[in-house]
Amino acid sequence: MFSRTVIRSATRSFSTSTVALNHANRAIAYTQNGDPAEVLNVITYPKLSPPSPNTVNIKFILSPINPADINTIEGVYPAKPSWTSDLASSGWGSKGKQVYVGGNEGLAKVVEVGEGVEGLKKDDWVVMDKPQLGTWATSRNVSFEDVIRLPATGLTEAHGATMTVNPTTAYNMLHNFVKLNQGDWVVQNGANSAVGQLVIQIAKALGINTINLVRPREDMAPLHRQLEGLGANKVLTYDELNDKSLRGKIKEWTNGKGIRLGLNCVGGDSTTAMAKLLGQDAHLVSYGAMSKQPLSLPTSLHIFKNLTSHGFWQSNWTKTHSRAEKEQLIGDLATMMRDGKIKAADHVVVTIGGQETNEEAIEKVRDVFSRMAQGKFGKKVLLRLEDFSG
Repeated sequence: MFSRTVIRSATRSFSTSTVALNHANRAIAYTQNGDPAEVLNVITYPKLSPPSPNTVNIKFILSPINPADINTIEGVYPAKPSWTSDLASSGWGSKGKQVYVGGNEGLAKVVEVGEGVEGLKKDDWVVMDKPQLGTWATSRNVSFEDVIRLPATGLTEAHGATMTVNPTTAYNMLHNFVKLNQGDWVVQNGANSAVGQLVIQIAKALGINTINLVRPREDMAPLHRQLEGLGANKVLTYDELNDKSLRGKIKEWTNGKGIRLGLNCVGGDSTTAMAKLLGQDAHLVSYGAMSKQPLSLPTSLHIFKNLTSHGFWQSNWTKTHSRAEKEQLIGDLATMMRDGKIKAADHVVVTIGGQETNEEAIEKVRDVFSRMAQGKFGKKVLLRLEDFSG
């Protein structure tokens, strides 16, 4: 835990003793890039005014902490926060100082609708359409075009909160590069990652088979059971890629049909070996580089197998597709979640309570990020911020 003395020193300018009674809202924010466990603070700000035309006031229910959120705070991620404000009335810092509110993904409820808003009403659940809106907050006012209504009832809060990053990435990679039919095969590495597990589930729902590569460990049985329980057809380790008999086994599994789609979030030698398993006219889609090693592909794969290599970033997809396409995507995923075809991510909820002072809340938030950096959670962390009532 962080020293309370340190926290008090860092937050003296916006101690709760200076907060007016109408400052019911809270946000997790920062003014400079750096280690989240050092630069994040919790601030209070006034209750929202009635929404102006074409905007809605929303109240956040749950908001996840994703790896990209941490990279954004550190200043090493391509996406930059878009919600900035001097928040002078919060009492934090000097007038005109930029405040960046963390969070890219989240589930919110519409609490008030402005004039001219179409397709949204009070109590609708919504997810974010615009990247980097600042979702680690209690409430905020947004353009109605910056959120998308969840069309399917029966969703859990965790489903809604984690809707727009990992599930959309998995769904789009399975749909946007190769026209896959029932019975086709896909190979992926990082299969036990959040996206990898969603690829397995969505592929199963579509009748598509998956070969799933993971890092070797002493006891593989639990991971085999976990991924096969999600719908994985085959689970292999990267070491098994060196087995000369593997190609023959794959040919038996696929009945001689070539694998036309490979999904890569690792890079390095294991991805090179995985690419060699792909068939004629296949596509390799890279969406991460967890090994921090470059992607190296034999020229022969391009010449003789006509391999095509792509990169994929969901934020770019969001920027380049119509609202109707995004609503369709969210609708399809929400239906799959409602029907039990996609499980909610294994998660833990961290609540910033309304009775906690800013100093106590900051200490809790920074401790969460410190523990995440040490790998002590092992689950998706979802934030719930309560209105300040201390």
